[in-house]
Amino acid sequence: MVELVYGDLSRIASRHLRAERPNHTLDTRALVHESYLHLVERPSGEWENRSQFYAVASRVMRRILIDYARARRRQKRGGDRVPVTFEEAPEASLAGEIRDLDQLLALEEALESLERLDGRLARVVECRFFGGLNIEETATALSVSRRTVERDWTRARAHLRRHFDARSAGEPGHD
Repeated sequence: MVELVYGDLSRIASRHLRAERPNHTLDTRALVHESYLHLVERPSGEWENRSQFYAVASRVMRRILIDYARARRRQKRGGDRVPVTFEEAPEASLAGEIRDLDQLLALEEALESLERLDGRLARVVECRFFGGLNIEETATALSVSRRTVERDWTRARAHLRRHFDARSAGEPGHD
Protein backbone atom coordinates (compact mmCIF):
# COMPACT_ATOMS: atom_id res chain seq x y z
CA MET A 1 0.00 0.00 0.00
CA VAL A 2 2.83 2.39 0.82
CA GLU A 3 4.14 2.21 -2.74
CA LEU A 4 0.71 3.13 -4.10
CA VAL A 5 0.29 6.29 -2.03
CA TYR A 6 3.85 7.40 -1.27
CA GLY A 7 4.12 9.84 -4.17
CA ASP A 8 0.85 11.56 -3.34
CA LEU A 9 1.69 11.68 0.38
CA SER A 10 5.06 13.23 -0.52
CA ARG A 11 3.30 15.90 -2.58
CA ILE A 12 0.98 16.73 0.33
CA ALA A 13 3.91 16.76 2.79
CA SER A 14 5.89 19.09 0.51
CA ARG A 15 2.93 21.46 0.38
CA HIS A 16 2.74 21.49 4.17
CA LEU A 17 6.48 22.00 4.58
CA ARG A 18 6.53 24.98 2.19
CA ALA A 19 4.71 26.81 4.98
CA GLU A 20 7.38 25.94 7.53
CA ARG A 21 10.61 27.63 8.51
CA PRO A 22 13.50 26.76 6.18
CA ASN A 23 15.48 24.79 8.77
CA HIS A 24 12.59 22.60 9.97
CA THR A 25 13.50 19.40 11.81
CA LEU A 26 11.28 17.33 9.53
CA ASP A 27 11.84 16.95 5.82
CA THR A 28 9.28 15.63 3.35
CA ARG A 29 10.31 12.01 3.79
CA ALA A 30 10.22 12.20 7.59
CA LEU A 31 6.79 13.88 7.58
CA VAL A 32 5.41 11.21 5.24
CA HIS A 33 6.82 8.43 7.42
CA GLU A 34 5.58 9.93 10.67
CA SER A 35 2.13 10.59 9.24
CA TYR A 36 1.99 7.07 7.81
CA LEU A 37 2.63 5.67 11.30
CA HIS A 38 -0.33 7.69 12.59
CA LEU A 39 -2.51 6.62 9.67
CA VAL A 40 -1.97 2.89 10.14
CA GLU A 41 -3.05 3.27 13.78
CA ARG A 42 -6.37 4.85 12.74
CA PRO A 43 -9.45 2.85 11.85
CA SER A 44 -9.73 2.57 8.08
CA GLY A 45 -13.43 3.45 8.40
CA GLU A 46 -12.46 7.14 8.51
CA TRP A 47 -12.21 7.11 4.75
CA GLU A 48 -14.28 5.49 2.06
CA ASN A 49 -12.23 6.48 -0.94
CA ARG A 50 -8.87 7.81 -2.06
CA SER A 51 -9.80 11.50 -1.68
CA GLN A 52 -10.98 10.98 1.88
CA PHE A 53 -7.78 9.09 2.70
CA TYR A 54 -5.68 12.00 1.43
CA ALA A 55 -7.81 14.51 3.35
CA VAL A 56 -7.23 12.53 6.56
CA ALA A 57 -3.52 12.21 5.73
CA SER A 58 -3.26 15.96 5.23
CA ARG A 59 -4.99 16.58 8.56
CA VAL A 60 -2.56 14.18 10.28
CA MET A 61 0.42 15.98 8.73
CA ARG A 62 -0.92 19.34 9.87
CA ARG A 63 -1.34 18.02 13.42
CA ILE A 64 2.23 16.68 13.43
CA LEU A 65 3.60 20.04 12.30
CA ILE A 66 1.48 21.90 14.85
CA ASP A 67 2.75 19.61 17.60
CA TYR A 68 6.33 20.30 16.49
CA ALA A 69 5.66 24.05 16.44
CA ARG A 70 4.13 23.99 19.91
CA ALA A 71 7.08 22.02 21.27
CA ARG A 72 9.51 24.47 19.70
CA ARG A 73 7.55 27.41 21.05
CA ARG A 74 7.66 25.94 24.54
CA GLN A 75 11.42 25.74 24.16
CA LYS A 76 11.65 29.34 23.07
CA ARG A 77 9.23 30.52 25.80
CA GLY A 78 7.18 33.16 24.12
CA GLY A 79 7.77 35.76 21.48
CA ASP A 80 5.64 38.31 19.69
CA ARG A 81 2.87 36.92 17.57
CA VAL A 82 2.80 37.89 13.95
CA PRO A 83 -0.52 38.49 12.18
CA VAL A 84 -1.35 36.13 9.34
CA THR A 85 -3.24 37.20 6.24
CA PHE A 86 -5.61 34.99 4.31
CA GLU A 87 -5.63 35.54 0.59
CA GLU A 88 -8.82 35.65 -1.46
CA ALA A 89 -7.81 33.22 -4.19
CA PRO A 90 -6.99 29.60 -3.43
CA GLU A 91 -4.08 29.86 -5.86
CA ALA A 92 -2.55 32.67 -3.77
CA SER A 93 -1.10 30.31 -1.23
CA LEU A 94 -1.05 31.37 2.38
CA ALA A 95 1.72 28.82 2.79
CA GLY A 96 4.13 31.23 1.17
CA GLU A 97 3.45 33.75 3.95
CA ILE A 98 3.89 31.51 6.97
CA ARG A 99 7.57 31.57 7.82
CA ASP A 100 7.71 31.15 11.57
CA LEU A 101 6.06 29.12 14.25
CA ASP A 102 4.08 32.07 15.61
CA GLN A 103 2.36 32.45 12.26
CA LEU A 104 1.72 28.71 12.05
CA LEU A 105 0.23 28.72 15.55
CA ALA A 106 -1.90 31.75 14.66
CA LEU A 107 -3.25 29.84 11.68
CA GLU A 108 -3.95 26.84 13.90
CA GLU A 109 -5.81 29.10 16.35
CA ALA A 110 -7.91 30.44 13.48
CA LEU A 111 -8.68 26.91 12.26
CA GLU A 112 -9.70 25.87 15.78
CA SER A 113 -12.05 28.88 15.85
CA LEU A 114 -13.43 27.81 12.48
CA GLU A 115 -13.84 24.24 13.75
CA ARG A 116 -15.93 25.50 16.67
CA LEU A 117 -18.10 27.46 14.23
CA ASP A 118 -18.53 24.67 11.69
CA GLY A 119 -16.38 21.57 11.46
CA ARG A 120 -17.06 21.08 7.76
CA LEU A 121 -15.71 24.55 6.99
CA ALA A 122 -12.48 23.59 8.74
CA ARG A 123 -12.31 20.34 6.73
CA VAL A 124 -12.73 22.33 3.51
CA VAL A 125 -9.77 24.56 4.44
CA GLU A 126 -7.69 21.51 5.33
CA CYS A 127 -8.48 19.84 2.02
CA ARG A 128 -8.07 22.92 -0.15
CA PHE A 129 -5.17 24.68 1.52
CA PHE A 130 -3.15 21.99 3.21
CA GLY A 131 -4.11 19.01 1.08
CA GLY A 132 -3.94 20.87 -2.21
CA LEU A 133 -7.23 19.35 -3.34
CA ASN A 134 -9.33 21.13 -5.93
CA ILE A 135 -13.07 21.80 -5.48
CA GLU A 136 -14.12 18.49 -7.02
CA GLU A 137 -11.62 16.44 -5.00
CA THR A 138 -12.67 18.22 -1.82
CA ALA A 139 -16.33 17.48 -2.56
CA THR A 140 -15.48 13.81 -3.00
CA ALA A 141 -13.34 13.71 0.15
CA LEU A 142 -16.11 15.27 2.23
CA SER A 143 -18.99 13.51 0.49
CA VAL A 144 -20.75 16.76 -0.37
CA SER A 145 -21.62 18.55 -3.60
CA ARG A 146 -19.26 20.78 -5.53
CA ARG A 147 -21.55 23.75 -4.85
CA THR A 148 -21.46 23.05 -1.09
CA VAL A 149 -17.66 23.12 -1.18
CA GLU A 150 -17.69 26.40 -3.10
CA ARG A 151 -20.07 27.98 -0.53
CA ASP A 152 -18.11 26.54 2.40
CA TRP A 153 -14.79 27.74 0.94
CA THR A 154 -16.20 31.28 0.65
CA ARG A 155 -17.59 31.18 4.21
CA ALA A 156 -14.36 29.73 5.61
CA ARG A 157 -12.18 32.39 3.97
CA ALA A 158 -14.50 35.13 5.29
CA HIS A 159 -14.36 33.72 8.83
CA LEU A 160 -10.57 33.40 8.76
CA ARG A 161 -10.20 36.90 7.37
CA ARG A 162 -12.40 38.29 10.19
CA HIS A 163 -10.41 36.29 12.73
CA PHE A 164 -7.08 37.66 11.48
CA ASP A 165 -8.43 41.21 11.19
CA ALA A 166 -9.67 41.07 14.80
CA ARG A 167 -6.35 39.59 15.87
CA SER A 168 -4.42 42.37 14.13
CA ALA A 169 -6.64 44.96 15.82
CA GLY A 170 -5.81 43.37 19.19
CA GLU A 171 -9.37 42.43 20.10
CA PRO A 172 -9.77 40.27 23.21
CA GLY A 173 -9.32 36.55 22.68
CA HIS A 174 -7.11 37.06 19.65
CA ASP A 175 -3.66 37.51 21.08
